[in-house]
Amino acid sequence: MNRIVECVPNFSEGRDLQKIDRIVAPFRGRQGVKLLDYSNDEDHNRLVVTVVGEPEPLRDAVLEAIGVAVELIDLNKHQGQHPRMGAVDVVPFIPIKNVTMEEAVALSKEVGGEVAKRYNLPVFLYEKSASAPHRENLAAVRKGEFEGMAEKIKLPEWQPDFGPAERHPTAGTVAVGARMPLVAYNINLNTPSLEIAHDIAKKIRFIGGGLRYCKAMGVELKDRGITQVSINMTDYTRTALYRAFELVRIEARRYGVSIVGSEIIGLVPMEALIDTASYYLGLENFSMQQVLEARIME
Repeated sequence: MNRIVECVPNFSEGRDLQKIDRIVAPFRGRQGVKLLDYSNDEDHNRLVVTVVGEPEPLRDAVLEAIGVAVELIDLNKHQGQHPRMGAVDVVPFIPIKNVTMEEAVALSKEVGGEVAKRYNLPVFLYEKSASAPHRENLAAVRKGEFEGMAEKIKLPEWQPDFGPAERHPTAGTVAVGARMPLVAYNINLNTPSLEIAHDIAKKIRFIGGGLRYCKAMGVELKDRGITQVSINMTDYTRTALYRAFELVRIEARRYGVSIVGSEIIGLVPMEALIDTASYYLGLENFSMQQVLEARIME
């Protein structure tokens, strides 16, 4: 692959393994496309797929998977901890090698237009592809979720960029865009109180006066009897993972709550983990050039 784009589509199905397998199938055994990872979360009721490829075959695979999801997922019957507005909730394209952000934006717009045409889905462009400043933040686009979008989409300021100004009856709407690499990072707390997790999330996220390039929300993990601060780090090169971890620890202390673990969802750039390891080990003047795997891949 000379030109590489990454795509991390999120689908609103994390429990039915047969449906998940059918959604992922278009990414398997396809020339010019490589399925790197997929993970489903039953509490979130969400599937996150990580795939890379050359722009054209990647585009075709993504469009096919979206069609499968539209066919299989009915959001009228969907419940989960993660906010969602569509059967295919969000489709981000990330430039990786020999592809500019402008080219990733163009690819996202091409896919958005085709999604609307093929599946009659309303499409919102977000992040670097957004058609207006108030559409850049995914949380703002998704606010109201599937249920609230029926009325929201009729407002002049929330007309879709592609497709009908009417929510799809079962598949809702979808956000498509281009962005920087994102790290999905969750921190688990030893409390069943969702209110405490929400309060901590509000304090650490940028919109609440917390860390730049940090989005967060509280999530209940019912099967484990605990809660979680679910975090998206939108630029790990500017706000490191260890800062989010330590700030959650500080804010949790006021409630007598402690961290019991954390997890990465999907794939993570090596640099993000090396940066955090360097901090906790107190390494001086350490660089990525000292990482064996990084040198081998040069």
